[in-house]
Amino acid sequence: MNKTIAVIGLGYVGLPLAVEFSKKFRTIGFDINERRIRELKRGEDRTLECTREQLVEASIEYTLKLDDIRDADIYIITAPTPIDKHKRPDLTPVLKACESVGKVLSKGNIVVFESTVYPGATEEDCVPVIEKASGLTFNVDFFCGFSPERMNPGDKERTVTKIVKVTSGSTPETAIIVDDLYKEIVVAGTYLASSIRVAESAKVIENAQRDINIAFVNELAMIFNRLGIDTMEVLEAAGTKWNFLPFKPGLVGGHCIGVDPYYLTHKAQEVGYHPEILLAGRRLNDNMGIYVAKEMIKLMIRKKQKIDGSNVLILGITFKENCPDIRNTRVVDVIDELKDFGCNVDVYDPWADRNEVIEEYGIKLVNEVYNGKKYDAVLLAVQHKEFKNFDFDIVKNGNCVVYDLKSFVDKSKVNGRL
Repeated sequence: MNKTIAVIGLGYVGLPLAVEFSKKFRTIGFDINERRIRELKRGEDRTLECTREQLVEASIEYTLKLDDIRDADIYIITAPTPIDKHKRPDLTPVLKACESVGKVLSKGNIVVFESTVYPGATEEDCVPVIEKASGLTFNVDFFCGFSPERMNPGDKERTVTKIVKVTSGSTPETAIIVDDLYKEIVVAGTYLASSIRVAESAKVIENAQRDINIAFVNELAMIFNRLGIDTMEVLEAAGTKWNFLPFKPGLVGGHCIGVDPYYLTHKAQEVGYHPEILLAGRRLNDNMGIYVAKEMIKLMIRKKQKIDGSNVLILGITFKENCPDIRNTRVVDVIDELKDFGCNVDVYDPWADRNEVIEEYGIKLVNEVYNGKKYDAVLLAVQHKEFKNFDFDIVKNGNCVVYDLKSFVDKSKVNGRL
């Protein structure tokens, strides 16, 4: 297959994909972020998904200019698909990418989408934008494919080539071309879905299923807390049964699990169905940050702590462990709630980019924690490896509350956990 591939968007999904494709094809990496392009040209990846060695070895042509991708044969769009403040799908980034691609599209080209969307979005929302920008006709002059990303940020074992890739195309012939394309780089193999809508649906329910399972154990944690029973001990006992699913309670953030169910519920409501379970799971998980903060406040009160003006240390702000990704982190919900109670909150995270955290959330991370300052409460919010042997005694005052949101450290070191 002698093709030129243009990857649109060089974030957590697009960059590793471009690196792999560059081993087999001429690959152009396009991004609208000038700083990002400069960093990648220097061999720097702030997402830490790719090493300097991988970037140096990859023969990717990085560019900000649309004209530089004009001669591509296949365009792969990896733009983010967030939700707005009303928790409705925001297709703005992917539609802008469609408009850009449409301006340089040629007859016979294929546009493949990796962005997570609701069923029908590719052909109903994206294709018209491409047609308008290009003046070309869908499935006559150009074609589309959908192969949803299955990236797991920070995971160095299940990388893009080691996860089965679902593929699809707008025509049977296109579907084969797209499937063969991914087979060139995905050693785990591919699964050719019968249609784009099936592939879109498969992706969105992957994360909706996890969301519901986590919501279930979060509700269990609330129940067992009232009963005075340790939730983790219950889950460990239940886990001895062969078919018990090993989910743990916690905050549900990130770019997928905390977002994607809203794409499916949006489409369901559009066709006249009100989803009960999906929305119930989302409501419960969306409120976990507030719940955790209130549980901490209760523990502080029991220890005769003065809440207004108290000093609280939060360990971790990324949405998951051992990863710099702060997208849609729900740790900020805990922080906001504690501040509403009048607490002075310091946040320490050795993985997060300080400038990104300020830009995204207006939170200034502390440089280090073993500086003599004492805290009335400490929340272990993210199970970064650096926190496994954290010395709480150095930062604790006499009546300090230590709350382990992730049940990560020895139970004897904490006053409470989810």
